Amino acid sequence: MKTVRKIASNHKENSFESSKYLNLPDLQFYQWCNHHYMINRGVYNTIDQWFFDYGIINIHHRRIQILGFLEFVKPNHIGQNQNKFIRFGHEGLKKRLYDFIKTGQMQN
Repeated sequence: MKTVRKIASNHKENSFESSKYLNLPDLQFYQWCNHHYMINRGVYNTIDQWFFDYGIINIHHRRIQILGFLEFVKPNHIGQNQNKFIRFGHEGLKKRLYDFIKTGQMQN
């Protein structure tokens, strides 16, 4: 089982593990991600499916990885028109997911 990565500070109350957003129903969690990271539903579903196929079955752990990945790709979007969705291009999302794994952003 993959372990989870803390994105926020070392304080338990500020970690993604204790985030109230992780426990939202699926649609509301997607909407929160959409609002904060400007991803569309198709991209969200692809990321979620990719982490599931990677072996992260537990939804809580998978959502932590989704948020970690979105933070990982977010710097590439800063400075651009933030009213538009993050775009990855053909096979770009898959490549960025592999980059996320390779760079050690996700712990084993």
